Amino acid sequence: MANLSYSLLEKEQRTLPLQYRLYQGIVLYGDHFQRLVCSESFGLPYLSAYLDSVGLNFSHGANFATAGSTIRRQNTTIFQSGASPISLDVQLVQFSEFHTRSKIISKQGVFHKLLPKEDYFSKALYTFDIGQNDLTAGYKLNLTTEQIKAYVPDVLLQLSEAVKRLYDQGGRTFWIHNTGPVGCLPYVLDRFLTSATQLDKYGCGSPFNEVAQYFNQRLKDVVIQLRKQLPLAAITYVDVYSVKYTLISQAKKLEAANRWIFQQIASGSFSDPPLPLKMACHLSKDGAMNKFRPVRMRSDIANT
Repeated sequence: MANLSYSLLEKEQRTLPLQYRLYQGIVLYGDHFQRLVCSESFGLPYLSAYLDSVGLNFSHGANFATAGSTIRRQNTTIFQSGASPISLDVQLVQFSEFHTRSKIISKQGVFHKLLPKEDYFSKALYTFDIGQNDLTAGYKLNLTTEQIKAYVPDVLLQLSEAVKRLYDQGGRTFWIHNTGPVGCLPYVLDRFLTSATQLDKYGCGSPFNEVAQYFNQRLKDVVIQLRKQLPLAAITYVDVYSVKYTLISQAKKLEAANRWIFQQIASGSFSDPPLPLKMACHLSKDGAMNKFRPVRMRSDIANT
């Protein structure tokens, strides 16, 4: 599941930096995760869905979520593959329209209370968590692991272009999640043939996780390039794969999976640079993150 959403911290939230605004880009775990990030953790109301038509209040954020979203448009119907027709490019169009219309409509009557202020968009944290469905889409088309790896660069090119589009619209701070261990998903193990020798000690399909790790390695390279190409941007790479794999390996000890995973990645321990979420919008005057060098991500779990 992948979502495009953003949320705004109210001025009353004085325990957090005044300049802090949170825009969630592509968010993992759907509504459950965005509620933890935007609502429960920061004391905000739940986000209104962009596609809802009645009773909306976007003053504190909007949720562009659809289940089954992909980075690349899929040449199939949702009935054939389960992939959402609202791919990343469509979500970006929706966001752009929302941004443009907010500048106009927010000045009209009651709407100024229902829409974000213009400067909120440039003081945002844009979060991306997407790509998993692009990988499983290949398996649904009976492609081999090597064939799926072959199209990963194109998938990541489109993700890179999406970040640049947001940058061109004023976005400066980005939180980019890598993809999780696809081979541990029950529906993957149930739907796609896996032999006993292809399962690891936790019951996850090694070939599928190999593809996810390849995707993440290439994603890390893309993030490094984006840092060079977008000099005023602060871009954090978050190793969600390691956190999810830890959860799966300790499944009997952990309940409330979404909350636990959020607590792990919000601390900054799995981020590059290792900034906690609450510090992700702290930039120096030149727009760069304050004195944090990129660090090598944990590999002991990711390579298990």
